[in-house]
Amino acid sequence: MKNRQKILCFGLLALLLAGCSSRNTHITSNGGLYEIFVVCPKDKWDGRMGDTIRSILQEPVPMINQLEPCFDLFYVPNYTGLVMHHRNLLVIKTGEEYNTPSMTAAYDVEAAPQIIVSVTGPADSTVISYMSEHRYELQTIFEMAERERAIALNKKYYDLELGKLILNKFDMQMQVPRGYKLRQESDHFLWISYELPLASQGFFIYSYPYTGKENFTVEALLARRNEFAARIPGPSDSSYMTTYPEALPDLKHIRVNGRYWAEMRGFWDVHRDFMGGPFVSYSTLNLSTNQVITIDMYVYSPKKPKRNYLRQLEHLIYTVSFPDDETKVDQQRSEK
Repeated sequence: MKNRQKILCFGLLALLLAGCSSRNTHITSNGGLYEIFVVCPKDKWDGRMGDTIRSILQEPVPMINQLEPCFDLFYVPNYTGLVMHHRNLLVIKTGEEYNTPSMTAAYDVEAAPQIIVSVTGPADSTVISYMSEHRYELQTIFEMAERERAIALNKKYYDLELGKLILNKFDMQMQVPRGYKLRQESDHFLWISYELPLASQGFFIYSYPYTGKENFTVEALLARRNEFAARIPGPSDSSYMTTYPEALPDLKHIRVNGRYWAEMRGFWDVHRDFMGGPFVSYSTLNLSTNQVITIDMYVYSPKKPKRNYLRQLEHLIYTVSFPDDETKVDQQRSEK
């Protein structure tokens, strides 16, 4: 049943993407990352319709220290003025002219980059049921739009020297945005970060020999993480990064551009000091070198929300490729 639900989810997303309409525009969209303007009559926003939208799009982001929603929502009653130029719009319409509930997406209609998702149906109750049933698709279509924008930006503005260093050291291509700096290099290890006045976005890459499927258990990945994270020094003498010991990280297996990755989410800590925050690591097997490669991403932001910082890091995984490994990855995919 779960597999069938996933097929339905991906099928609807494919229809949304295939059915998109767009037109050329020179107007730059406005709005912040992961902001959505909801357009519908006020009585709908104040009633069950609004409650349903908020429960779906403001679902808490998993494994972040404080409560943060997936999206920041703003309400407007009419699709006019500057709202038409916002980067993310959700438009709700009901009426007898709509025979069945449906969801469509349009890109770059009034500005660029922009996505307008329209959910329509004959009555509030049918639209509410439809959105509840397709909550995953509604979340994912906006997440994909933000991710594709970030990837497109990375392709334009990335650090060539860091890319060459990563390729030479790990046989892996990765587009790191400008502004990130190399902090440490040692055997099978790179630490790179982008330092802000009140926050830090960083990641470290490490590799080690593959010995079997047991390398991709949460226990094995956690042990390796702590081994390499200890190379990142903390602010005081003899302090270093580790994984918060009181909460076991979450592990799931995903595919990105056809490649298998083990995604581990949890909280990092500093041994002998008071620092910490969320992390997400991605581990895969480079078949051409028989090495496990891990990209471990972390955020330190004690006074500001962490969601956008972490998601900006997560987007980097979609810029990763292994040029010498493509044929073997195709074979691995066919065997699965």
